[in-house]
Amino acid sequence: MLNEMLQIKTLSTDRHKPSRESRYTGKRMYQILFVIVFLMLTTIANAQTGKEILVKVDSVMNAPKDMTAVEKMTLTDKSGSQKDRDTKIYQKGSEWRLVRFLKPADVRGVSFLRLASNRLYLYLPAFRKVRRISSSVKNENFMGTDFSYEDMSQSSYSNDYTAKLLKKENKQYVLELKPKPNADVSYEKLILYVDQSNYVYRKIEYYNNGKKVKVLTVDNIEKIGKYWFGKKMEMRNLKNDHKTTLTLTGIKFDQGLSNRVFTERNLKRPE
Repeated sequence: MLNEMLQIKTLSTDRHKPSRESRYTGKRMYQILFVIVFLMLTTIANAQTGKEILVKVDSVMNAPKDMTAVEKMTLTDKSGSQKDRDTKIYQKGSEWRLVRFLKPADVRGVSFLRLASNRLYLYLPAFRKVRRISSSVKNENFMGTDFSYEDMSQSSYSNDYTAKLLKKENKQYVLELKPKPNADVSYEKLILYVDQSNYVYRKIEYYNNGKKVKVLTVDNIEKIGKYWFGKKMEMRNLKNDHKTTLTLTGIKFDQGLSNRVFTERNLKRPE
């Protein structure tokens, strides 16, 4: 009888004792779970917000201390008819920008100066007078192009817009930008397509009244010295099928431009 009881107890104990195979499987599952959790936490830690991406876009855009370039403007209407204009661009920091028209003769000497988002000036040689551009006309087209005065003067998107990362596609971040409270901007929404490798924006879609009204594309992106730069831009107005193409050549960075270049007095001087 005693032997039978001992035999039963031994069998009962063995029945509840994990096998070597089950112990190995449990340990393996724990290791797999640990790796999954680690990868998830690493991904979350490395994930960038729309705000962080937009700050980097601004940083790349405003990285040079100063810049000069020759710019060819080509205006094309829906019938294919074209007009060409040549300009010289000067820029210092993120705020100061001067655009001076070189040709043709009917626009030669016309100059645009930006000193701040609310300090825009236009010089028209025919009137020999510098005119300050009020915020009420910032959404008007600049010299018949498809760029508004606001487009020409935009220097920091993160100052004026909040950013939401919508998705990633074709090695690009797709951001939705909406105006911050009291921001002096004309668009109700922008969609930015940002190159993941260098944070240069490749396309901007502009929206008003729930409709896409303009599209800017940036091409011929090169690293010139230590700066990434798009050498060709096209702004297309979707309402009238008119477009303006900008092609930049002779680009030079960090030349130590004088502050005197960016003055109302210099605005009047011919190139």
